Amino acid sequence: MTDAPELAAQILTEHWRTRQAIDALPDLCRPATRAEGYAVQARWPARIGPIGGWKIAATSVAGQRHIGVDGPLAGPVFARRVWADGATVSLSGNRMRVAECEVVFGFARAIEPRPEPWTRAQALAQVARVMPGIEVPDSRFAHFERAGQAQLIADCACCHEMLVGHPSSALDRLNDLAALPVQARLSDGRLFEGVGSNALGDPVEALRWFLGEMSAAGQRIEAGHFLTTGACVTPIAVEPGQAMEADFGWLGAMRVRFD
Repeated sequence: MTDAPELAAQILTEHWRTRQAIDALPDLCRPATRAEGYAVQARWPARIGPIGGWKIAATSVAGQRHIGVDGPLAGPVFARRVWADGATVSLSGNRMRVAECEVVFGFARAIEPRPEPWTRAQALAQVARVMPGIEVPDSRFAHFERAGQAQLIADCACCHEMLVGHPSSALDRLNDLAALPVQARLSDGRLFEGVGSNALGDPVEALRWFLGEMSAAGQRIEAGHFLTTGACVTPIAVEPGQAMEADFGWLGAMRVRFD
């Protein structure tokens, strides 16, 4: 009998390594539900290496339109593709070629899955640090906008490259994140503006959604992991040779260059 999640993970991780695209997973291992998608992504670490953190895709209407879904998706971010502020990120083989300015939460202790819903206060109690972040996502599907949510979850919610900035000292301002002004300036002169509420109405609500989603998937979050909560600014098209500066107001600023 075919181990469908294992076969799907084998195919997707090989394409993750080679940065090549597929049209769709074969019928015999293609997930049809969110739960089946999460079962596939749970097999990735054994093939790719340790998880550095987590991400939520499609927390904004623009993000949902970008990947052709009608709600958010969660997935791991692998430690081997987590970078510090100021890093140069390769766009080689990247089909999405966008950058996203995001609020990132860090966890000091492990979080176990549980059946009870998470309250806002309980979600906030898990946060040990908050920092700016820039995600550079990609998909293993050539036509990711047509892959559907189950396959995109199996694809680790389009995880790829992630830059994490310096932690802010203003942990007392987590309830202000919905109103956080975010501005991104490209080296070609383009300017983009957004606000924290573009991420599911509030990055803290995105965190609460994530904790519930991972509990439903039976996924433990390890101490030291982070969560990047989704785009505060419309996904920004980028090309090799460009640089981007992102200003998150009181949360801080960061920079990335694309190669």
